[in-house]
Amino acid sequence: MSSGVAVNDACVAKYEQIKMKKDLRYIIFNIKDKKEIVVTEHEAGTDKTWDDFKQIIQDNFAATPCYALVDVTYTSDDGRDQAKLTFVSWSPDDCGVREKMLYASSKDAIKKKFPGVMKELQANDLGDLEWSHVEELMKKK
Repeated sequence: MSSGVAVNDACVAKYEQIKMKKDLRYIIFNIKDKKEIVVTEHEAGTDKTWDDFKQIIQDNFAATPCYALVDVTYTSDDGRDQAKLTFVSWSPDDCGVREKMLYASSKDAIKKKFPGVMKELQANDLGDLEWSHVEELMKKK
C-alpha cells in the first residue's frame, strides 16, 4: 500500500553523498506535512559512531517516527573492517497509530530511491538500536 507521499530530491542527493563520497555517518529523514519525505537537520560526519546516531534518535525522535541512512562500520568475524549502508526505519511504540501507518506505507517510496542499500533495520524501541543487535544484523549473510 502506498501513501502517496513524495520523496524530496534532496533525499536522493544525500543518499548519493553518503554512498559515493562516504563523508557522512548518518542522515535522518522524516515526513513533512504528511506529503513529502525530507532531509532533517540531523546528519553527521564519519567521526561519529552508531552510539551517536542512537543518541540523536533518543533525544529528538523518542515518540516520532523517522527514516535514516547509516554507514555502519564493524569488524567481521575474520577481523576485517567492514562498512554497510543501512536503511533504518524508526517507528517507536510511543507514537500514534496514524503516524505509524503513514511511515509504514511510505517506506517503499523512499527505499526505491536508495538502490544499493545493503541492510535494513526496523526499530521500534531503543533496544532494537543496541549495538549487539545491529552488529549481529551486519554479520548475517
